[in-house]
Amino acid sequence: MPATPAAAPYRVALTGGIASGKSTVAELFAARGVLLIDTDVIAREVVEPGQPALDAVVAAFGPEALGPDGRLDRRRLRDIVFADAAARGRLESILHPAIRAEMERQSRAAAVVGPYQLLVIPLLAEGGRRDHVDRVLVVDVPEIVQIERLMARDAVTREQAAAALQAQASRAARLAIADDVVTNSGGVEELERQVAELHALYQRLALAKAALTPTLSR
Repeated sequence: MPATPAAAPYRVALTGGIASGKSTVAELFAARGVLLIDTDVIAREVVEPGQPALDAVVAAFGPEALGPDGRLDRRRLRDIVFADAAARGRLESILHPAIRAEMERQSRAAAVVGPYQLLVIPLLAEGGRRDHVDRVLVVDVPEIVQIERLMARDAVTREQAAAALQAQASRAARLAIADDVVTNSGGVEELERQVAELHALYQRLALAKAALTPTLSR
């Protein structure tokens, strides 16, 4: 008999607004041996030269979307879509399916690594699907903290930082999809404590799911 496809691994989606500290939280999980699949990394991979998604972007936005080296000019493309919702929608309709497909491929290929996986999906609240994950973890900080961090990190004005926040889903929208919340406005020790508690929770939930999954015959 042909092999029955393996069940999907237990997946936790990690999301949060810009400058909320998603990368720091992800690194704390990784230090505990959790497999990370980062859609920001995948988003860069799917538009490498020769990839179908890059060809589709050029077809939609013209050769000005490319730099002199033939690679995607991210800054120029960001300027094109930043204030144009229709253009942003066209870009997302190209990139999101490609990113989801590659994320799924990586997740399935690494299903045996650890009891659960952490999928880093920054734009989950902006329209990403959550039907392929078991749980959603939101990194939350007050918006004023995001603005201050963004100003320091990217050397932008307060107005520019505020505009970047406005281009994303609201804090309330992210919290509305959360199963769990990490508050990242305190110190490192407090962040470590929260991650340790959640890691233990996700291990229990993953093992419980595995116990309920019927043994697959071959």
